[in-house]
Amino acid sequence: MNKKLIVLMLLILGAVFLMACGGNAKDDKKFVVGFDAEFPPYGFIDDKGEYVGFDLDLAEEVSKRNDWELVKQPIDWDAKDLELKSGNVDCIWNGFTINGREDKYTWSSPYVNNSQVFVVATDSKIADQADLAGKVIATQKDSSALAALNDDENKALKSSFKNVIEFGDYNTAFLELEMGTVDAIAMDIGVAKAQMESRKSKSFEILDDYLSSEKYGVGFLLGNEELRDKVEATLMEMLDDGTFLKIAKKWDLQNSVILGEK
Repeated sequence: MNKKLIVLMLLILGAVFLMACGGNAKDDKKFVVGFDAEFPPYGFIDDKGEYVGFDLDLAEEVSKRNDWELVKQPIDWDAKDLELKSGNVDCIWNGFTINGREDKYTWSSPYVNNSQVFVVATDSKIADQADLAGKVIATQKDSSALAALNDDENKALKSSFKNVIEFGDYNTAFLELEMGTVDAIAMDIGVAKAQMESRKSKSFEILDDYLSSEKYGVGFLLGNEELRDKVEATLMEMLDDGTFLKIAKKWDLQNSVILGEK
Protein backbone atom coordinates (compact mmCIF):
# COMPACT_ATOMS: atom_id res chain seq x y z
CA MET A 1 0.00 0.00 0.00
CA ASN A 2 1.21 3.50 -0.77
CA LYS A 3 3.04 4.96 2.27
CA LYS A 4 1.28 8.31 1.93
CA LEU A 5 -2.06 6.54 1.97
CA ILE A 6 -1.07 4.60 5.09
CA VAL A 7 -0.03 7.80 6.86
CA LEU A 8 -3.29 9.48 5.85
CA MET A 9 -5.33 6.56 7.16
CA LEU A 10 -3.44 6.60 10.46
CA LEU A 11 -4.06 10.32 10.85
CA ILE A 12 -7.78 9.84 10.21
CA LEU A 13 -7.97 6.94 12.67
CA GLY A 14 -6.11 8.99 15.25
CA ALA A 15 -8.52 11.89 14.85
CA VAL A 16 -11.51 9.58 15.21
CA PHE A 17 -9.97 8.05 18.34
CA LEU A 18 -9.39 11.47 19.90
CA MET A 19 -12.95 12.53 19.14
CA ALA A 20 -14.32 9.34 20.67
CA CYS A 21 -12.21 9.65 23.79
CA GLY A 22 -12.68 13.39 24.17
CA GLY A 23 -16.44 13.59 23.69
CA ASN A 24 -17.09 13.48 27.43
CA ALA A 25 -13.79 15.00 28.56
CA LYS A 26 -13.87 18.25 30.49
CA ASP A 27 -12.68 21.32 28.63
CA ASP A 28 -10.24 22.76 31.16
CA LYS A 29 -11.26 26.28 30.22
CA LYS A 30 -14.97 25.65 30.74
CA PHE A 31 -16.85 24.80 33.92
CA VAL A 32 -20.34 23.54 33.03
CA VAL A 33 -22.74 23.72 35.97
CA GLY A 34 -26.03 21.86 35.76
CA PHE A 35 -28.93 23.49 37.61
CA ASP A 36 -32.71 23.72 37.84
CA ALA A 37 -33.69 27.10 36.38
CA GLU A 38 -36.81 27.26 38.55
CA PHE A 39 -35.25 26.88 42.00
CA PRO A 40 -34.82 30.31 43.60
CA PRO A 41 -32.79 31.56 45.35
CA TYR A 42 -30.20 28.98 44.27
CA GLY A 43 -30.71 29.12 40.50
CA PHE A 44 -33.49 30.72 38.44
CA ILE A 45 -34.36 33.13 35.63
CA ASP A 46 -34.72 36.76 36.68
CA ASP A 47 -36.94 39.47 35.18
CA LYS A 48 -34.26 40.21 32.56
CA GLY A 49 -34.23 36.61 31.39
CA GLU A 50 -30.81 35.93 32.92
CA TYR A 51 -29.77 32.92 34.99
CA VAL A 52 -29.01 34.08 38.53
CA GLY A 53 -28.93 32.77 42.09
CA PHE A 54 -26.82 32.01 45.12
CA ASP A 55 -25.25 28.84 43.72
CA LEU A 56 -24.60 30.43 40.33
CA ASP A 57 -22.87 33.38 42.02
CA LEU A 58 -20.67 30.93 43.93
CA ALA A 59 -19.90 29.04 40.73
CA GLU A 60 -19.10 32.33 38.96
CA GLU A 61 -16.55 33.26 41.61
CA VAL A 62 -15.03 29.76 41.62
CA SER A 63 -14.69 29.94 37.83
CA LYS A 64 -13.11 33.39 37.96
CA ARG A 65 -10.48 32.27 40.45
CA ASN A 66 -9.59 29.21 38.37
CA ASP A 67 -9.57 31.06 35.05
CA TRP A 68 -12.52 28.98 33.81
CA GLU A 69 -15.40 30.07 31.63
CA LEU A 70 -18.61 29.37 33.52
CA VAL A 71 -21.35 27.72 31.48
CA LYS A 72 -24.72 27.86 33.23
CA GLN A 73 -26.55 24.81 31.93
CA PRO A 74 -30.23 24.53 32.89
CA ILE A 75 -31.34 20.90 33.04
CA ASP A 76 -34.42 18.80 33.58
CA TRP A 77 -33.99 17.83 37.22
CA ASP A 78 -35.26 14.32 36.52
CA ALA A 79 -32.42 13.87 34.01
CA LYS A 80 -29.60 15.19 36.19
CA ASP A 81 -27.84 11.81 36.50
CA LEU A 82 -27.84 11.32 32.74
CA GLU A 83 -26.51 14.86 32.22
CA LEU A 84 -23.67 14.19 34.65
CA LYS A 85 -22.77 10.70 33.40
CA SER A 86 -22.82 11.77 29.75
CA GLY A 87 -20.40 14.62 30.44
CA ASN A 88 -22.88 17.31 29.42
CA VAL A 89 -22.27 18.98 32.80
CA ASP A 90 -19.28 18.93 35.16
CA CYS A 91 -21.34 19.04 38.32
CA ILE A 92 -24.80 19.53 39.77
CA TRP A 93 -24.83 22.77 41.77
CA ASN A 94 -28.31 23.91 42.69
CA GLY A 95 -29.56 23.27 46.20
CA PHE A 96 -28.50 19.64 45.77
CA THR A 97 -29.21 17.49 48.82
CA ILE A 98 -26.45 15.23 50.12
CA ASN A 99 -28.60 13.29 52.60
CA GLY A 100 -29.62 9.92 51.18
CA ARG A 101 -27.32 10.36 48.18
CA GLU A 102 -23.97 10.10 49.97
CA ASP A 103 -22.72 7.15 47.89
CA LYS A 104 -24.15 8.18 44.53
CA TYR A 105 -21.92 11.21 43.85
CA THR A 106 -18.57 12.65 44.80
CA TRP A 107 -19.54 15.54 47.07
CA SER A 108 -18.06 18.81 48.16
CA SER A 109 -18.30 19.66 51.83
CA PRO A 110 -21.83 20.71 52.81
CA TYR A 111 -22.25 24.47 52.56
CA VAL A 112 -25.94 25.05 53.42
CA ASN A 113 -28.12 23.53 56.12
CA ASN A 114 -31.63 23.47 54.71
CA SER A 115 -34.97 22.38 56.15
CA GLN A 116 -38.06 20.94 54.49
CA VAL A 117 -41.31 22.69 55.35
CA PHE A 118 -44.96 22.90 54.40
CA VAL A 119 -46.38 26.04 52.77
CA VAL A 120 -50.12 26.62 53.10
CA ALA A 121 -52.61 29.36 52.28
CA THR A 122 -53.00 31.80 55.17
CA ASP A 123 -56.77 31.38 55.13
CA SER A 124 -56.63 27.56 55.07
CA LYS A 125 -56.99 27.07 58.84
CA ILE A 126 -54.07 24.63 58.67
CA ALA A 127 -51.97 25.40 61.73
CA ASP A 128 -49.70 22.36 62.00
CA GLN A 129 -48.87 19.00 60.42
CA ALA A 130 -51.79 17.30 62.19
CA ASP A 131 -54.15 19.54 60.20
CA LEU A 132 -52.74 18.11 56.95
CA ALA A 133 -54.61 14.84 57.50
CA GLY A 134 -56.93 14.19 54.55
CA LYS A 135 -55.32 17.00 52.52
CA VAL A 136 -53.71 17.03 49.07
CA ILE A 137 -49.98 17.78 49.24
CA ALA A 138 -47.88 19.06 46.34
CA THR A 139 -44.13 18.72 45.89
CA GLN A 140 -41.55 18.65 43.09
CA LYS A 141 -40.54 15.45 41.31
CA ASP A 142 -37.28 13.93 42.57
CA SER A 143 -36.95 16.68 45.17
CA SER A 144 -35.50 16.49 48.66
CA ALA A 145 -38.97 17.23 50.02
CA LEU A 146 -40.34 14.17 48.22
CA ALA A 147 -37.47 12.10 49.62
CA ALA A 148 -38.33 13.37 53.11
CA LEU A 149 -41.99 12.44 52.64
CA ASN A 150 -40.94 8.93 51.60
CA ASP A 151 -38.63 8.53 54.57
CA ASP A 152 -39.68 5.91 57.13
CA GLU A 153 -39.59 8.67 59.73
CA ASN A 154 -42.54 10.38 58.04
CA LYS A 155 -44.45 7.25 57.02
CA ALA A 156 -47.34 7.93 59.41
CA LEU A 157 -47.55 11.57 58.37
CA LYS A 158 -47.63 10.75 54.66
CA SER A 159 -50.25 8.04 55.13
CA SER A 160 -52.52 10.63 56.73
CA PHE A 161 -52.62 12.68 53.50
CA LYS A 162 -55.36 12.23 50.95
CA ASN A 163 -52.81 12.35 48.14
CA VAL A 164 -49.33 13.56 47.16
CA ILE A 165 -49.02 15.15 43.72
CA GLU A 166 -45.61 15.59 42.09
CA PHE A 167 -45.09 18.61 39.81
CA GLY A 168 -42.20 19.39 37.51
CA ASP A 169 -41.48 22.68 39.29
CA TYR A 170 -42.58 24.68 42.32
CA ASN A 171 -44.00 27.54 40.27
CA THR A 172 -46.73 25.19 39.11
CA ALA A 173 -47.23 23.93 42.65
CA PHE A 174 -47.83 27.50 43.88
CA LEU A 175 -50.34 28.14 41.11
CA GLU A 176 -52.19 25.00 42.18
CA LEU A 177 -52.11 26.16 45.80
CA GLU A 178 -53.52 29.54 44.76
CA MET A 179 -56.34 27.83 42.89
CA GLY A 180 -57.07 25.56 45.83
CA THR A 181 -56.46 22.33 43.93
CA VAL A 182 -53.80 21.39 46.50
CA ASP A 183 -53.80 22.20 50.22
CA ALA A 184 -50.07 22.47 50.95
CA ILE A 185 -46.64 22.32 49.32
CA ALA A 186 -43.72 20.36 50.79
CA MET A 187 -40.47 22.14 49.85
CA ASP A 188 -37.13 23.64 50.92
CA ILE A 189 -37.47 26.56 53.32
CA GLY A 190 -35.08 28.75 51.31
CA VAL A 191 -36.99 28.13 48.10
CA ALA A 192 -40.31 28.65 49.92
CA LYS A 193 -39.21 32.07 51.18
CA ALA A 194 -37.95 33.08 47.74
CA GLN A 195 -41.16 31.98 46.05
CA MET A 196 -43.29 33.85 48.57
CA GLU A 197 -41.14 36.98 48.26
CA SER A 198 -41.29 36.93 44.44
CA ARG A 199 -45.07 36.85 44.59
CA LYS A 200 -45.12 39.77 47.06
CA SER A 201 -48.18 38.25 48.64
CA LYS A 202 -49.29 37.55 52.19
CA SER A 203 -51.51 34.73 50.98
CA PHE A 204 -49.04 32.02 52.06
CA GLU A 205 -47.35 30.98 55.26
CA ILE A 206 -44.86 28.35 56.41
CA LEU A 207 -45.86 25.91 59.14
CA ASP A 208 -43.65 26.07 62.22
CA ASP A 209 -42.99 22.34 62.49
CA TYR A 210 -40.44 21.20 59.92
CA LEU A 211 -40.69 18.06 57.83
CA SER A 212 -36.93 17.40 57.94
CA SER A 213 -33.50 19.00 57.74
CA GLU A 214 -30.81 18.41 55.13
CA LYS A 215 -27.46 19.62 53.85
CA TYR A 216 -26.60 20.93 50.39
CA GLY A 217 -23.40 20.17 48.52
CA VAL A 218 -21.94 20.31 45.02
CA GLY A 219 -22.37 16.91 43.37
CA PHE A 220 -19.76 15.56 40.94
CA LEU A 221 -19.62 12.30 39.00
CA LEU A 222 -18.71 9.51 41.38
CA GLY A 223 -14.92 9.25 41.43
CA ASN A 224 -14.19 12.74 40.10
CA GLU A 225 -12.18 13.83 43.14
CA GLU A 226 -9.82 15.95 41.05
CA LEU A 227 -12.42 18.49 40.00
CA ARG A 228 -14.16 18.30 43.38
CA ASP A 229 -10.92 19.13 45.15
CA LYS A 230 -10.28 22.18 42.93
CA VAL A 231 -13.76 23.55 43.57
CA GLU A 232 -13.56 22.72 47.28
CA ALA A 233 -10.22 24.48 47.72
CA THR A 234 -11.55 27.58 45.98
CA LEU A 235 -14.68 27.65 48.13
CA MET A 236 -12.50 27.50 51.23
CA GLU A 237 -10.46 30.44 49.92
CA MET A 238 -13.70 32.35 49.43
CA LEU A 239 -14.76 31.46 52.97
CA ASP A 240 -11.45 32.67 54.43
CA ASP A 241 -11.47 36.03 52.62
CA GLY A 242 -15.16 36.74 53.33
CA THR A 243 -16.43 36.42 49.75
CA PHE A 244 -18.56 33.38 50.50
CA LEU A 245 -20.47 35.13 53.28
CA LYS A 246 -20.84 38.26 51.17
CA ILE A 247 -22.57 36.25 48.45
CA ALA A 248 -24.73 34.47 51.05
CA LYS A 249 -25.89 37.82 52.47
CA LYS A 250 -26.83 39.00 48.98
CA TRP A 251 -29.36 36.14 48.85
CA ASP A 252 -30.36 36.34 52.53
CA LEU A 253 -28.88 32.91 53.25
CA GLN A 254 -26.24 33.95 55.76
CA ASN A 255 -28.02 32.12 58.59
CA SER A 256 -28.08 28.85 56.64
CA VAL A 257 -24.46 28.53 55.51
CA ILE A 258 -22.32 25.87 57.24
CA LEU A 259 -19.22 25.65 55.04
CA GLY A 260 -16.17 24.93 57.19
CA GLU A 261 -18.15 23.76 60.19
CA LYS A 262 -17.16 20.45 61.79
